[in-house]
Formats: sequence, structure tokens, C-alpha cells
Amino acid sequence: MKGLPMILAAIAIIFTMLLAMIKPVAWIGLMIVVLGLYRTSQKRKGRRTFSRKPGWLITVVMLGVMIGGCAAPSDQADQAATGKADKEANQQSKAEGEKKAAEKKKAQEGDERLAEETVAKEKAEAEKEQQELADTFGLKEVLVSRVVDGDTVELKDGRKVRLIGVNTPESTTRTEEYGKEASNYTTEKLEGKTVWLQKDVSETDRYNRSLRLVWLEIPKDDMNEEEIRTKMFNADLVLNGYAEPSTYNPDVKYSDYFVKFAREARENEMGLWAYGENGTTKGDLDPKEEKKTTTASTPKSSSSTSTASTEEPAAAQQQEFYQNCTELRKVYPDGVPSDHPAYARKHDRDKDDWACER
Repeated sequence: MKGLPMILAAIAIIFTMLLAMIKPVAWIGLMIVVLGLYRTSQKRKGRRTFSRKPGWLITVVMLGVMIGGCAAPSDQADQAATGKADKEANQQSKAEGEKKAAEKKKAQEGDERLAEETVAKEKAEAEKEQQELADTFGLKEVLVSRVVDGDTVELKDGRKVRLIGVNTPESTTRTEEYGKEASNYTTEKLEGKTVWLQKDVSETDRYNRSLRLVWLEIPKDDMNEEEIRTKMFNADLVLNGYAEPSTYNPDVKYSDYFVKFAREARENEMGLWAYGENGTTKGDLDPKEEKKTTTASTPKSSSSTSTASTEEPAAAQQQEFYQNCTELRKVYPDGVPSDHPAYARKHDRDKDDWACER
């Protein structure tokens, strides 16, 4: 029985060392056990100690350490369990947050994709509607590569297009007042731009230029006056005083509109009309055109007399005849107007009432 305290002390030391690895407070118990063993050793040697029975001190300390040690792992286990639970809760919260974020991102991507699909669908429907309107009105989409003058352009495919129903002042073979301004305006509006061409009746003129109306935008109704005013370039030239209306059969679909627009521009003295009530080039509002209209409305009983009276001065002017423009230009290098004795309709290929112009 004498060795029992020592055995218990040894067990207590080992157990306390293990507990000390878990909880630092166990080191205190370990130190007390070591001190008890030291006192026991001193007592055997006959030396005095502060306790008469150090073995019991060791036993009591060992039991205290064991109880404290047993409690410590329990507390630590509770703390570990709590920490683990907190960690799991954090991980679960994080996972839920990531899941919600992923769901939100997926929903946003879905909304964005839906919005893109909606925009693409609307765009496709709009393009389809525009194409249907273009087909209805016989409009062809083209690209203007170069402007020749105010009323003539060249397309990317090399075709030249003469604008129907209008006549701008000359700026190429000869120069008329406001011709450069008209040419510059057409260049600004059309060169390098995509436009839509519309045919009236004629395909080309005698110079093999395509005769066309030019639309800047596709109209919803090609006979609506407001759309003609705002979307057709031929009308735009007349409205802003860059061109006079010039009608030639059979391309007369918009001639009444062009005459109306020209009268508005003349009243406002816009563009070429600022140079006088006859403008600066030939057109439907020239005095001779108005005289023709008056003659046409004269009763039959006086028509022959009126015709005779208008033909007599022509005979008195001694009409000049030239076989071709080469011969005519030898005498008149710049050509001749329609009221000149040398004028012949066959020499006026572009029908602008000026023959053999350069």
C-alpha cells in the first residue's frame, strides 16, 4: 500500500501531461504533483516537509486534476462543437448566399437575354415592315458614290441617275446662277449615303441615265404630301429653292406637287428664286410655259389665228439649221437656248431647252 501513492502519482503525472496538452491550466496540477513527489522523497530521507503526509497531497491533487481535466475536455469539446456548428452555419450561410447570388445572376442574364431577343425581334419586324413597304412602292436600296451635279448622281454600281421632275441650275458644262450651290447641297445630302430609288414610267433617258425619284426614307404612303415633303429628295430640292420643277411626259406622277412646292419657294424667294421671279434655269414656272398653258386653253375658233400669230415671228427670224452639235458649236460654242433660231429639238438630248451645251 505504501507504493500506491507513487503509482497514483505516476498516473496523475501522465494524465496531467496529456491534459496540459489540451488545457494549459493542467500544468498547475502537474507542478503540484511533482512537488508532492519531491516532498515524499525528502521525507524518506528523514528531512522535514511542510506536509506530514505528502502522498495524500499527491492523491488529492491528482483527483482534482483528473476532475478538472475531465471537465476541461468537456468544455473544450463544447467549444469545439460550438465552433464546428458556427463554422457549419457560416459555410451554409455562405453556400446559400452563393446560391442566391448565382440565381440572381442567372435571372439577370435571363432578363438581359430576353431584352436582347425582344430588341432583335422588334428590329427584325421593323426591317420586314420597311421591306414590305419598299416592295409595295417599287423602291430599290442603293448607295450613292458620287454627285455629278444638282440633279444627277452616280451609284456605287456605276449607274448614273437623273432625278425626275426637277431641274437644277447647270454647274458642269456651263454655269448658271446658283448651280454650284445646288450641286453642293446634293453632295451634302446624298454622297456616300444609302437611299431608295423609285421609277415612274420611263427607265432611262437618251443619255442612258436612269430616270428616278430619290427617297431619303421609305414612306408609309408615297402619295401623302407630308411624306413627300419630308422624305423625297426631288421634292426637297424644289422646296428649298435648289431646283425648278421640270415635267416631261410620261413621268408626271408628282408633277403637281413639284409645281406647288416651287410656287411656295418662289413666294419666299428661296434659293434660285432670290434672283428673280423666273429663277435661274428652265422649268415649269417659266413665262413661256405659262404662255403654252394659255394657248392650250384658247377656244378652237381662235386657236388657228393664235398659232399663226406665234409662228410668224419665228419665220421672220430666219431659222438656222445645223446637221449636228459639232457643226452648231463651230458657230455657237456654248450651245443655244430654245428661243434661238439655231435651236432644234433633236440637238436637245437632255430636254432642258438648251441644245448642244457643253
